[in-house]
Amino acid sequence: MTRDPIGDHLLTPQNTALLVIDYQPGQFAAVSSMDRDLLLENIVSTAKIAKLFGLPIVHSTINVTSGLAEPTVPELAELLVDNPPIDRTSINAWEDADFLSAVRATGRRKLILCALWTEMCMAFPALDALREGYEVYPVVDAIGGTSEEAHRAALERVVQAGAQPVTWIPLGGELQRDWARTDTAGAVVELVRREPVAAA
Repeated sequence: MTRDPIGDHLLTPQNTALLVIDYQPGQFAAVSSMDRDLLLENIVSTAKIAKLFGLPIVHSTINVTSGLAEPTVPELAELLVDNPPIDRTSINAWEDADFLSAVRATGRRKLILCALWTEMCMAFPALDALREGYEVYPVVDAIGGTSEEAHRAALERVVQAGAQPVTWIPLGGELQRDWARTDTAGAVVELVRREPVAAA
């Protein structure tokens, strides 16, 4: 059966973009909702999936230019070398004009959203994007909060507003969809069998 890859209700390489927000050392250090080493592995795997399928990636940091924060952790930054970060001062990336312009320039209405922390830098842009009619897919095993309660409450909040939580492995399967697509199938399998990356 032939399906329109742009109009498909599922995620496809043609209708989806990835937003990566604030994966910086200070933010990692405050995460307590999950193991930080596993969180790093999962966001790296998510970024690799996005690159494998050619998704537009919007990458943002906070307070690097001001000197108040460090840049994106190197394990992730090296994957995003072709996606230089949009540095902001606003906690809510959606309130930054350059970030918002970059999201709109992708032309995609389905947004895979990864951010630290869940309760602020994921939740706030998710709520704004949903209000503007975007579909938002938080990758729940590639985001983290300052507590389990904060992480859970933020996810519940955005889900009630219409967000659709995903995890990184099914995300790869949804974009792959058919193992006959041999140009990406082998790489998807290798990602699932991944080797651990270094700790942040």
